[in-house]
Amino acid sequence: MNDVQTLAAQSQAVWEEWNALGVVERAALLNVWADNLSQRGDAFMDAASLIRFHLNQAESLLAPVHDMPGPTGESNELYTAGRGLFLITGDESLSVVSLAGQLAAVLVSGNCALLAPPNTLHHEAEALIGDLVKASAPNRLVSLLSSEMTEDAIVYAPICGVAAVANSATLIAMNRKLAARDGVLVQFVAEDNASQLPLVASPTYLLRFITERTRTINVTAVGGNATLLELGSGEH
Repeated sequence: MNDVQTLAAQSQAVWEEWNALGVVERAALLNVWADNLSQRGDAFMDAASLIRFHLNQAESLLAPVHDMPGPTGESNELYTAGRGLFLITGDESLSVVSLAGQLAAVLVSGNCALLAPPNTLHHEAEALIGDLVKASAPNRLVSLLSSEMTEDAIVYAPICGVAAVANSATLIAMNRKLAARDGVLVQFVAEDNASQLPLVASPTYLLRFITERTRTINVTAVGGNATLLELGSGEH
């Protein structure tokens, strides 16, 4: 458990820096990551294609900032941000393509990650993280766990969500462990079709990894503000 907590803390330490980059800058860096991966051979080329798909979706779904003028003249901007630390995992049905697709969605949305693949994908996971660092992503943005650490991560790590590709029985077991955690509910993004990936490869998959925020800029006159404050105070 201590190892999981240490790795989680390392990823969280660079999360705010990554989240503050914004969608466009994160997507540009992750495109370099996809280029690096595409040079590794066929399996990684398919992974790179799914990464680029999510990056394109991010620029249309997540990057725009929406103006919402307020009734008193203030400017309200609605934008997206990451939520924090996600655990990305799966069973033996997890492929390098689905692993990369989940990781790309988590990262471009502004999150950091713990990666806990099955032992059969440990080497490929190392390659994903290595090429990500070569693309100038913050070191420890993604921390790699051994498969033996997965349960500790599900039960004890300070995660805000889990993304998993696995069979139905495994997903049900994971969901029960997450439900038994104390504190805030952890989001569970579960894919049980490892061959076709209808969820992981869907155009709106990214929306499961974001939160919405508003930024208010007060452009009203001082007198108007004073009137509002007076109306809000209400004498009794």
